[in-house]
Amino acid sequence: MLHRRAFCAAAAAGAALAIAPGVRTQPRLEKNRVVIAVAGKASFYYLPLTLSEQLGYFRAEGLDVEVVDHAAGARALQALLSGSADICSGAFEHTLNLQAGGQFFPCFVLQGRAPQVAMGTSTKGFAAYQAVPDLRGRRVGVSAVGSATHMMASLVAARGGLRPADVQYVGVGSSAGALSALRTGQVDAMSNSEPVMTMLEQKGDVKLIADCRTLRGTAEVFGGPMPAACLYASEDFLRRAPNTAQAVANAVVHSLKWLQTAGPGDLIKTLPESHLLGDRALYLAAFDKVRESIALDGLVPPEGPRTALAAMTTFDASFRPERIELDRLYTNDFAQRAKERYKA
Repeated sequence: MLHRRAFCAAAAAGAALAIAPGVRTQPRLEKNRVVIAVAGKASFYYLPLTLSEQLGYFRAEGLDVEVVDHAAGARALQALLSGSADICSGAFEHTLNLQAGGQFFPCFVLQGRAPQVAMGTSTKGFAAYQAVPDLRGRRVGVSAVGSATHMMASLVAARGGLRPADVQYVGVGSSAGALSALRTGQVDAMSNSEPVMTMLEQKGDVKLIADCRTLRGTAEVFGGPMPAACLYASEDFLRRAPNTAQAVANAVVHSLKWLQTAGPGDLIKTLPESHLLGDRALYLAAFDKVRESIALDGLVPPEGPRTALAAMTTFDASFRPERIELDRLYTNDFAQRAKERYKA
């Protein structure tokens, strides 16, 4: 027979485990503090990452996450390569560029299943536009030369039979400068992200000719599903810190699940005021345009990497597709476990 004191202690311990079963099964994190590099944190492109912070999902996983916002995607990537960041939140095509250079940094959580970019022609300065070949000799504004907005515009042009030299691409940023460039006639068309495109649409400044904020529009431009925003890290990090990577994946997939049922009021209450563009109605209108593009469960669709590879090959004549191992561009292992945990 158990001694009374020992019995009570055992019962108390059993009750504690019954109340909090996760305590018994929670894996030990290899590192609690994680630095995630990003560029343009306040954009819709990285909304799941911001929500993971604001909703406390990183903390719930035992993580102390610092999201460092950089001025450009190249700088965020450099932070990852230099070791000052553990993970990068960026475009899926970064994984291709890295691998082409002999570096393996797979995506392990997908945040966006479409690029969130739209393209339109100026209703004032290019009213004569009828079809893509009309872009020959015209100036197309993009957020930056070499960016995802540039890639989309070049693919639209290529599908219309134009060569890269047929169109002049002009970097105009992704804020007030982009709006001014189109409205003052510095460019004849615009390929840009949100909220720029919604602002131009609301004022009737553009006539849309391609829309990669939707799955259908993305398939029309890219020929299939195009993975967009994602979390990626070195293969070495994922091997050395699998529990930490899993905890990060859990948090982000949890936020993706939250987004599936969140209403406009939920977003307004959750996000920092600085993210709302100074105009809540505009923010919600832009969010409505991109909502379909946000990933549902963090998983990369099987055909997605092949679509991305074809796009890169078309966009960059110097890109060497034969160097790419598609199965090393991503892993769905972490997102799948997170999906099962949260039934996303």
